[in-house]
Amino acid sequence: MGSNASWNTNPGPGRPVRPIVGPLVLIVVGALFLYADWKPGFSAWRVLATYWPLILIFLGLGRIWDNTRSGAPQKYSSGLSIGVLAFVLVMVVLLWHGRSFSRTDRYSSAMRHTWKTVELGGAKSVRADIEMASGELTINGGSANLVDAKFDQPESAGEPVVDYSQSGGVGELEISQDKSGVNITYPGRRDSDWNLRLGSGAPMELKINLGAGQGNLNLRGLPVTKLDLNIGAGQVNADLTGERKQDLNADIEGGVGEAEIRLPRNVGVVVEASGGIGSIDTRGLKHENGRYVNDAYGTTAATIHLKVQGGIGRISLTEE
Repeated sequence: MGSNASWNTNPGPGRPVRPIVGPLVLIVVGALFLYADWKPGFSAWRVLATYWPLILIFLGLGRIWDNTRSGAPQKYSSGLSIGVLAFVLVMVVLLWHGRSFSRTDRYSSAMRHTWKTVELGGAKSVRADIEMASGELTINGGSANLVDAKFDQPESAGEPVVDYSQSGGVGELEISQDKSGVNITYPGRRDSDWNLRLGSGAPMELKINLGAGQGNLNLRGLPVTKLDLNIGAGQVNADLTGERKQDLNADIEGGVGEAEIRLPRNVGVVVEASGGIGSIDTRGLKHENGRYVNDAYGTTAATIHLKVQGGIGRISLTEE
């Protein structure tokens, strides 16, 4: 056997070199989440959300390095690989010097707690418009005022805005997010939590726009005559039980993942569902002419007309 054999680190023409930048990025991301599992106080999402621009910077510098190298074109990008490794080195240095990226850092623990109270005044009816970007919205009754509100949300989201005016015996209530705030949401960060207690002093038309999150609507016993709920993504839990002196026209629309709706037994109910509905589970209702109705439908002075439409994955209709 001859002794002039040599190791060939370059593949032949039939074996092209595959890029290794993508696998390196996957390794880095996987290592961050593995470290997060090992150390519960560490938030991998916090690291990526804060320092992802460094990846772009190092990759850009790596590309410049490759373009400025002399000689024949390279079969693989050593500059990009070095850029990813440099990002890893920066992460190691930051962690070594105590940057723990805890899940309880300023992005999650710096919460603003705000209380607002609005009196009904002389209004005979109310139109309420509630707009929330993301988080959990809970509505209950039991207030002696028009609304008693508690807002818990990150300081970066801005302070909620509550406006109320009256004209011709009609009250106009608007609750919204301060547009000057920054509302960045990623896993591991606490979202806004709004808790509203409404009064029963006047009939109310309620319009709710929730971008993403969860809506808990306990409207039992509240004189709501119209409900328009538009939720981008998340879950809806709506309690429409209780006595009704007037009709309730309720529209629930959006790309909700799941809708749990409780309906009264002693008030007439008719439900229409359309759009990209995944599945409908009913208890106490019957399917009739393309609609769902209860036994009291058509026999009571007040009726609940409910429309559910949009890309809702599952609807649960329960009569109580």
